[in-house]
Amino acid sequence: MLRNFHDIRAGVAGTLLVLLLAVLLGGCADRDQLSEQERAALEQRVRERWQTLVDRDFEKTWEYSTPAFRRIFSKSLYLGNFSYATEWELTGIEVLNYDARAAVASVAVRVMSKPIKQTSAASMALGAIPYTFREKWLNIDGQWWYSANY
Repeated sequence: MLRNFHDIRAGVAGTLLVLLLAVLLGGCADRDQLSEQERAALEQRVRERWQTLVDRDFEKTWEYSTPAFRRIFSKSLYLGNFSYATEWELTGIEVLNYDARAAVASVAVRVMSKPIKQTSAASMALGAIPYTFREKWLNIDGQWWYSANY
């Protein structure tokens, strides 16, 4: 009778352990998912930043960089990184991955890119070329910021 009680207790303990692991693993999987609201906010920030690039408003583009980046790199230094010779058209945004512990999202930004001044028959024949940028965005105090660090 005592042995039967131990067998039942061991079976219950094993079942509880399996259930606990399932809950913990299930919780971990959900943690790395953005809610619809968080995803929409991220996509909106990415779209807004890319509109500043399309508009060639690079001073405004700088404002989407993380606060730490802006403390280190002045706006005037940042502006030297851009070319006025390329035209972009935003065609799509896709959130690829999200790490909740690091509050970092990987985003694919698809654009059509073409030179403003056609310099050769080949570039005229090619026209706009699709390109995908892979970006890292950080969530700091509830706001999404573009990270220049890869």
